[in-house]
Amino acid sequence: MLVKSILKSKEISEVVTIRPDATMEAAAQLLSEHGIGTVVVSADNSTPLGILSERDIVRKLAKVGSVCLGHKVEDYMTRDVVTCTQDSVAEEALATMTEGRFRHMPVVEDGALVGIISLGDVVKAQLNEVAMEKTALEGMIMGH
Repeated sequence: MLVKSILKSKEISEVVTIRPDATMEAAAQLLSEHGIGTVVVSADNSTPLGILSERDIVRKLAKVGSVCLGHKVEDYMTRDVVTCTQDSVAEEALATMTEGRFRHMPVVEDGALVGIISLGDVVKAQLNEVAMEKTALEGMIMGH
C-alpha cells in the first residue's frame, strides 16, 4: 500500500501549519482548536521547516515553565523533519515512525507539503486492507 492511498482515505486532507515566528502559546491554541497532536512549521504554508507536537510543548513546559509559551515556535520545533512522498510504501513509513518514536510524518512532493500521515492513519489503512483480504479469501474458500 502506498501513502497516496492513505491520504485519499483521510476525511480531512488539510495540513495545519504555523509560522516559525509564532509563539508557543499560539501553537498550543492551534493544536487545541483543530484537535490535532502535531503542527507543521512553515513560513509559506508549503515548505516544511520543522514540526512541533503536543509532546514538545509539554516537555518544554515541564522544563522551563510557562515562560516558554511566549517564545517562538522555531526555538522549540524539531528541525530535522522526516518526510515521505505519496509513492512511499506505507509499511516503510510506519517502520520509520516507530523506530524514530514519532507519530506524524509530513508528505512532501518536490519540496512542497501535500499531506500528513499519522501512525493511526497507517494502522487503520493496514487493518482495512487485512479485513478486505480476509473477506476475499473467505469468499474463495466458500466458492463465491
